[in-house]
Amino acid sequence: MSGVTAPVAPGRLGRPLEPAQVQTYLAELEEWLRGRRTELDELDAAALTAQTSDELTRDLTLSMALWKAASDRHQLLVATWDGGRVGPTERERLSVLVWGHLQDAGTGGGAGLALSLPEACRLSDALVSQLRTRLALDPVADAHARRVADLRVALDRLRDQVALEPEDARPRAQRTLEALTERADDVAERARRGGDVGGLLGPLENEIARFERDLIVGGAQRRTARERMAVAAERLSGLAAREGALTQLARRAVRTVSPAPRHAVPDVSALGPVPSSDDALTAYLARLDRVDAAMALAQNRYAAAIAERDELLSRLDGYAAKASAVGVGHLPDVVEAERTAREVLHREPAPIPVAHQLVEAFQAWVDWSATEGPPSGPARTDDTEATP
Repeated sequence: MSGVTAPVAPGRLGRPLEPAQVQTYLAELEEWLRGRRTELDELDAAALTAQTSDELTRDLTLSMALWKAASDRHQLLVATWDGGRVGPTERERLSVLVWGHLQDAGTGGGAGLALSLPEACRLSDALVSQLRTRLALDPVADAHARRVADLRVALDRLRDQVALEPEDARPRAQRTLEALTERADDVAERARRGGDVGGLLGPLENEIARFERDLIVGGAQRRTARERMAVAAERLSGLAAREGALTQLARRAVRTVSPAPRHAVPDVSALGPVPSSDDALTAYLARLDRVDAAMALAQNRYAAAIAERDELLSRLDGYAAKASAVGVGHLPDVVEAERTAREVLHREPAPIPVAHQLVEAFQAWVDWSATEGPPSGPARTDDTEATP
């Protein structure tokens, strides 16, 4: 079984891709997907006839999931490429599709790691290389030279990956890389002299593949943590802005209506800075959720209290318009009822239960006056009429 190696992805995230590079990459990626699928089918068939461990089964399942995620992303790339009919928008979209996160990298264990397409392909290369060795599918006599060459390619990938490690972890990763490189050099020299390196290649391939996998997964975990920290920082900033606005809303409600709601506005500064550790960050995000919910509740209550007063004023205006329309707006009782209701509603704070009663009283005066009219006085005597 001949192995395939993932193509080098063009450009980088945030930069529109060059059409010529995209065309080449899509062709190479399609070829890699076909070759990798063939390898996985052969590995799966070999695993069915071998005594496979749970770890090997998990790695084979993960390899299948990585291939599916890469294949799905390739379909989106081809659709966006549309035979080369791409403009600036499509070129930017192609960059995001290549370097952005796959929807489901299938990393297992319920930990959806954010892998880009190139990272998923490299991780697939590392896993399949390890699986080939563990299932002993490579011919012994003629495969040594190719396996040594594969080690060189894997070590080149590792150098690039080690350079991306954070400063505190890079020295240790560099030492591991140097040790693996030294062992690979020794195996290559032994093979050049015609020595039997079959017993050395397998363990070395496993360690290189495992090291590469750990670096890729670790990088993805750090990127996921950074993104969660950025989300937490953005939410913290938003809550701080809401705190100021909500405090003003609460003061307005207390000043405007009585009784006013009595909900405390959460103090966002008490949350402290965004933590960096994963467990602390999870707890911090949960606290942000609780503060968000408390603010939403307080905002709804204070806004509803102010809206209730505004609704009473609107009702009062409506009844006043009705009084004018039916010709009773000038009657003393109607005028007095409206004046009293407005005066109470414009107090600070306005006693809302009393205002409800006064608005209803004004409505009753308007309705009664429109139906019954003012009480009639005694019959007037015509003074000009002659006395008998």
